[in-house]
Amino acid sequence: MQKKKILIFAHYYHPDVASTGQILKDQAEGMLSEFDVTVICTVPSYGGTIEEHYKTQKFYEETINGVRVIRVRVPEFTKASKKSRIKNIIAYYFGALKACRLAGEQDYVFTISQPPVLGGLLGVAGKRRKKAKLIYCIQDFNPEQTMAVGYFRNQLILNTMMALDKYSCKHSDLVITVGRDLVETLKNRFHGKKVPHHTMINNWIDEKEIYPLPPEHERVRAFRQQYGLQDKYVIMYSGNIGLYYDLENLIKVIEKFPKGTKTADGREVVFAFVGAGSVKDTIEAYAKEHNMENVVFIPYQKKEDLIYSLNAGDVHWCVNAKGIKGVSCPSKAYGIMAAGKPILGVLEKGTEVRSLIEECQCGQCCEPQDYDGAAKLIEWYLANTDSIEKMGSNGRAYLEKYLTKDVSIAKYIEAIQNL
Repeated sequence: MQKKKILIFAHYYHPDVASTGQILKDQAEGMLSEFDVTVICTVPSYGGTIEEHYKTQKFYEETINGVRVIRVRVPEFTKASKKSRIKNIIAYYFGALKACRLAGEQDYVFTISQPPVLGGLLGVAGKRRKKAKLIYCIQDFNPEQTMAVGYFRNQLILNTMMALDKYSCKHSDLVITVGRDLVETLKNRFHGKKVPHHTMINNWIDEKEIYPLPPEHERVRAFRQQYGLQDKYVIMYSGNIGLYYDLENLIKVIEKFPKGTKTADGREVVFAFVGAGSVKDTIEAYAKEHNMENVVFIPYQKKEDLIYSLNAGDVHWCVNAKGIKGVSCPSKAYGIMAAGKPILGVLEKGTEVRSLIEECQCGQCCEPQDYDGAAKLIEWYLANTDSIEKMGSNGRAYLEKYLTKDVSIAKYIEAIQNL
């Protein structure tokens, strides 16, 4: 029997290191047994720069592990510049619309909430052009996320964004959210009116690619040595150093634990930030200005090297700014759990990830903006180094049972086929 066809709009896709791009790569490849999959995305550009060989054509086509990928040329941008980011996003939106004609006939269109609002509108346009069924996966609710951190304050723009994204939800055959608290946000959007057909499916990590390694593993030791982490107790933040995480204030909490601070077993503590993003320069400048010699900034790691950097941390931050409850779900938690590491969570009670942490007892949490609470959590982890191995193994066991890539992708396949 001929397989049905599905078109995926993915703002970023492999080899870009954006978490949604990596998730969609897993999903696209995982659905190949049931669907012919085409992806429309940007040329590799998550860091803002674009390689020269992606600057000569409007579209580029390639096949990656059986998935047909159509890439749209976009302008370079600077993450700290709203204007350049908006220009880049708009270029992707209109380029992706034009690329639709290259994709051919489709039975389903799948889109995500990136870029904000425009991701949903792309899906609606694709549905109409292809006369296909639309699945809208909301990883982040906007404008709610924008409002939570004050990125935009123009009420007219925010109201327009809300109206447009509700329009996308209403015209979807299925809305998928990635957390229980996000389901409630979807329901609240419609104020008791008919809520679009929806379901919840957790994000995931490939547990066969990320798993616990012993501290003496050659590549883990090499990573630690490269960045001056050997023989240290490493509290690590790994991922996007950008908006929505309140890192500008958490760096001030970290300042209370200067160089020379030691754990109960005598190791010096080091705070490592692995990644990049729009506020990296801000917190890096703060650390330099305040002589925070035990704070280290490390570049993004390639996907194949992520297992070594995650295992180089003893404890991992998983944080969100206040107001993000029901709006976004930090998927970095799945990687931490996969590596068997405990979580230092700054997350609102009732959020999906905090609920998971509490259910499987793989970490300790406090509320966002509770900076005294965050400091006490750090103190707890420094004093209880003998307890963290059990917490890490709890997270890994829970992930293996409920949050594997195969489990979640099977749910996506079933949900789409049942439309």
